[in-house]
Amino acid sequence: MKSYYLPREYGGEAKILYIFSIKSLIYAGIGAFIGFLINFIFKMIGINKAFIPLILIFGGLGYCIATLKVPNTNSLEITRKTGGEKIDEVIKRWFLFKMKHGKVYIYKENILDNYKEDTNVEK
Repeated sequence: MKSYYLPREYGGEAKILYIFSIKSLIYAGIGAFIGFLINFIFKMIGINKAFIPLILIFGGLGYCIATLKVPNTNSLEITRKTGGEKIDEVIKRWFLFKMKHGKVYIYKENILDNYKEDTNVEK
């Protein structure tokens, strides 16, 4: 019996130009655009030689945010809480937390009351 290769599901992350997924290409483009804007400000000040390094640095930073994950270590509090998650997801959650002015809503239910109701024990 002959075996056939079945392609895996990548969850919509198709590769473009071998290393770029669609998301990482968009993030790198946004980072390069930010580098271009900062370069425009530098040209107004009189610094003309920062064009290529700024675009490369900010484009690389955007690519890293889109593709890398937070390391899972216990040495820092942030890595202990967010270890193994993608950096862009952590940034999105942090931004939403700051938009709600640092409030976290937790649904708390009294487990003992539910236990008494389930076992028909008087309160």
